[in-house]
Amino acid sequence: MIARHLTAALRYALADRPVVVLHGARQTGKTTLVQALAAGDHPARYLTFDDAGVLAAAQADPAGFLGGMDGPVVLDEVQRAPGLFAAIKTLVDRNRRPGRFLLTGSANVLLVPRLSESLAGRMEILTLWPLSQGEIDSTGDGFLDTVFADRIPHVVAGQIERRDLVGPVTTGGYPEVVSNIAPGRRSAWFGSYVTAVLQRDVRDMANVADLTALPRLLALIASRPMALLNAADLARSLGLPQTTLKRYLALLEATFLVRLLPPWFVNIGKRLGKSPKVFLNDTGLASHLVGLDRACLASDPTLLGGLLESFVVMELEKQAGWSRVRPALFHFRSHDGREVDVVLEAPGGRVVGIEVKAAATVGSADFKGLRLLAEAAGRRFHRGVVLYTGREVVPFGEALHAVPVNAVWQWTGVEARRRR
Repeated sequence: MIARHLTAALRYALADRPVVVLHGARQTGKTTLVQALAAGDHPARYLTFDDAGVLAAAQADPAGFLGGMDGPVVLDEVQRAPGLFAAIKTLVDRNRRPGRFLLTGSANVLLVPRLSESLAGRMEILTLWPLSQGEIDSTGDGFLDTVFADRIPHVVAGQIERRDLVGPVTTGGYPEVVSNIAPGRRSAWFGSYVTAVLQRDVRDMANVADLTALPRLLALIASRPMALLNAADLARSLGLPQTTLKRYLALLEATFLVRLLPPWFVNIGKRLGKSPKVFLNDTGLASHLVGLDRACLASDPTLLGGLLESFVVMELEKQAGWSRVRPALFHFRSHDGREVDVVLEAPGGRVVGIEVKAAATVGSADFKGLRLLAEAAGRRFHRGVVLYTGREVVPFGEALHAVPVNAVWQWTGVEARRRR
């Protein structure tokens, strides 16, 4: 079992909350993680609603199903038994002992009304994404804490070149793909995976008449990595009404296959009216959907840019689940088209900008967007970083640095912790 960096956050949540929800896409390792906890330092009874008999018992008599259980319990794929939520609420209100219920789900629990309404204020929610590169390589994964520290390291251990990124980008982070599937079999795995998610989870959530449109929508998003969401253009390309397109996007987001990166503005109200960027949760899946493999990316380096940006954004999204800073992620785009790929905003308001370049050299012009972000954020601006495929950490002015992209999973965050 590959050690998951979210484990510590999960243990902390179980230590002080009566209900903890671990949700995320299918096949990201949720069951493996909760079974390990239940068999180890959080002893609990494990039941899964993928078992037809268990599901039938829970649906027939939710209160009776839970009433016969003493001690902590793990309920896997809980979105399949929404009738349990009211019964869990009743039990928790009688006894708020920490760690009573550890629930997992392959659908976003915040979008399951009966769960979010019944357990509001009683649960902590954590998201398990596919494996991070730091988890795969057994390295630091402390980049977020480091870039919010007073100073950043001058070096990055284990230099990486552009060609070395092709493998991680096209493989992605699904545990089965990383650990057990030969490269020649990955396309078949991803194809079966998409079919299973759409046939099972999407059908469980909504009555979708034309499931064939959903894989085409996924492939279209994959072909335009980190593009601004243009619902009218997507709907026109797929021959769908905009209302149907938006409903399908919501379903794909609810099953964690698609992510939206909202815009950043100083005025929070403006964020609601601007377009987010849209991308897939895993670059391995995205590469499969558009027919790219290592040979394609190696022969045509221009194809790497958008996928690398998506790869980095998801690495930062994963780290946000266990970092001490816990920043929110946004993108920035000015009225004249200048952009910053990722804006990290800490709870206290500090802002760090991240640009991703699939190039081995960086110049002053690559910091134009970050300088504009610094002007917009004012005193809240903490640092701007251009991630590139070079070898050195290079300063480009006050609070601006070019940093090798592998710092994202090589930096440990120790520097940040020592200064707190």
